[in-house]
Amino acid sequence: MDDERIAYLALAQVPGIGAARLTTLLTTFDTALGAHSAPFALIRDHAGFSSAAATAIKATPLETGRKIAEAAERLGAEVILPSDPDYPASLRNIPDPPPVLFALGDPTLLARPTLAIVGSRDHSSYGATVCRALSGAAAESGIVIASGMARGLDAVAHVAALDAGGTTIGVLGNGLGVIYPAANRALYERVAADGLLLTEFPPGERPMVGSFPRRNRLISGISRVTLVVEAAVGSGALITAGAALDQGREVMAVPGNITSPVSAGSNRLIRDGAAPVLEAADLLQHFPELVPFTRKTAVAASQALPESLLPGERDLAGLFGSDPIHPDELAIKSKRPIGEVLALISGLEIAGVIEQCPGRLFRRV
Repeated sequence: MDDERIAYLALAQVPGIGAARLTTLLTTFDTALGAHSAPFALIRDHAGFSSAAATAIKATPLETGRKIAEAAERLGAEVILPSDPDYPASLRNIPDPPPVLFALGDPTLLARPTLAIVGSRDHSSYGATVCRALSGAAAESGIVIASGMARGLDAVAHVAALDAGGTTIGVLGNGLGVIYPAANRALYERVAADGLLLTEFPPGERPMVGSFPRRNRLISGISRVTLVVEAAVGSGALITAGAALDQGREVMAVPGNITSPVSAGSNRLIRDGAAPVLEAADLLQHFPELVPFTRKTAVAASQALPESLLPGERDLAGLFGSDPIHPDELAIKSKRPIGEVLALISGLEIAGVIEQCPGRLFRRV
């Protein structure tokens, strides 16, 4: 690994230096190596960092980045930076995108249509049965199943996807090389061999209290739809659902017994607007490129746009066609923040220019 990537890895490990501050450093000093070697006063005054932040940067040696790179290499893992082609497009526009990813397995899965399935660790037999059936059906259709490698329904979803001949992404709340929980060692090895283990934490890092909410935003971030099978009120699965909503993703939930504590959270999601999943077809309709979408709408390329459209709406309208497109792809193509894209989409819907398809996809009408 060259010195530039090593310097980037070192900067990414500085406490309090997230994606936004890394971008500021790279913009100010052109390269990670330049930022790392910049004098304290320049970091503080020219880049606008506090004295504490500048001190932390200068206290982090390049050797920190080199050790991380060597640890990843020993594990056979790939280090993915935002400048790399393997960095998932779906993560570029989420709030607080990961500044670095560590991937063990098949990183090409990050470019495939993905469904997140999450749920309770202390699930019911009903929850396990439903989770197994839905994960297996989706995986058989070519959808990648993402979950958090926790015990309970996360593990059920991963295993069901692999047993169905499909594949899965396990997003970790710790670094590669750490098996957590220890009971999932066999699953860890199987996912690494037949799917992908993904984390933003450096190799060998143990899980901490704040690690899992950060992991949850990546589970939803790489996924088009987040499905909550069973979740108690205040559970991690609901944190993942909340992250999905913040990211403009679709959230669905499996209805459960209204007297069951492990279904209280998922039932409330449905009450508050999440689409219920009663059968596999409810999920599969959100992946029309894999499961044929039956209703086709012919769109004339030269269709006139309403004169009332704002300039930004008019520009975005040109990116829609007869094939459904996701807001993430629109954000990339238009080079606009995802929040701005979602606002423009709303205006185009109201104007009758586009319509929403399953999976939060949109097309011209």
